[in-house]
Amino acid sequence: MELTFLGTSAGVPCKTRNVSAIVFNPMNNQPHLWLFDCGEGTQHQMLNTVFNPGKFSKIFITHLHGDHIFGLPGLLCSRSMAGNDAPLTVYGPKGIRQFIEMALQLSGSWTAFSLEIIEINEGEIFCDDEFRVTAFPLTHPVECYGYRIEQHDKPGALDAPRLIAQGVRPGPIFQRLKRGETISLENGVVLNGKDYLGAPQKGKRLAIFGDTGPTPAGLALASGVDVMVHEATLEASMEEKANGRGHSTSVQAATLAKAAGVGRLVITHFSSRYDRSGCEALLNECRNIFPATLAAEDFLTVKI
Repeated sequence: MELTFLGTSAGVPCKTRNVSAIVFNPMNNQPHLWLFDCGEGTQHQMLNTVFNPGKFSKIFITHLHGDHIFGLPGLLCSRSMAGNDAPLTVYGPKGIRQFIEMALQLSGSWTAFSLEIIEINEGEIFCDDEFRVTAFPLTHPVECYGYRIEQHDKPGALDAPRLIAQGVRPGPIFQRLKRGETISLENGVVLNGKDYLGAPQKGKRLAIFGDTGPTPAGLALASGVDVMVHEATLEASMEEKANGRGHSTSVQAATLAKAAGVGRLVITHFSSRYDRSGCEALLNECRNIFPATLAAEDFLTVKI
């Protein structure tokens, strides 16, 4: 799995950073991608990557502030104009439906594909054979969520040499045993697939926070994940200002990462007041508390 950051600036774009958007690539041999937030100019950022609007099957919006949604109507229209008819689902807080439908209506636009808009609440919002996504409410002036993405555990490796030694030939029977099924051979021998599987392979876990001040929900959202993506809008000395606006400092993000026992922390959503050296200073503040921290920059790809 991979995350690619298309925008890492808070509030407004700056010369080197666009506003919030993150691509999640499951890398599961499927063509579908997920997008988390879609700030103004997200399409332009995609022109510098291998991604395009037609590749996305799901879009998750954390909240309705403009730097997280103003690129969404344009992306939907471009996807339609390109003739892509693959269905798309947008998840977001209450109001996301009105925003999308009003933008399309007033601009005389439409989608040529099936567009499902799901206004979410706290709890599980999506689950299929591979992933489960849970929304957690955060602390911000408007309704805002963070998303926990959990890959289901995979069955352990099949003990093929043992089966071959027992006279079982590779083929469809191996596939059924791999699924944990119980089968009867022609000679009457009964095999339980679970007896031939190794330990399950633990699925990957990821937490993507929307804008937030410190909140008890953060610990549950991030607990034990492999990668945690969290805003670090301002430096530690500006804690009062950050929290007063529903944001976190570098130190607060790192402190949560340490408490939650995450594998790696990726900080993003930096105030436009910070240039490259300023972002480096934020990173150093984090690393003093949680060494396994990266500072996102536009077009950075993180493997999970």
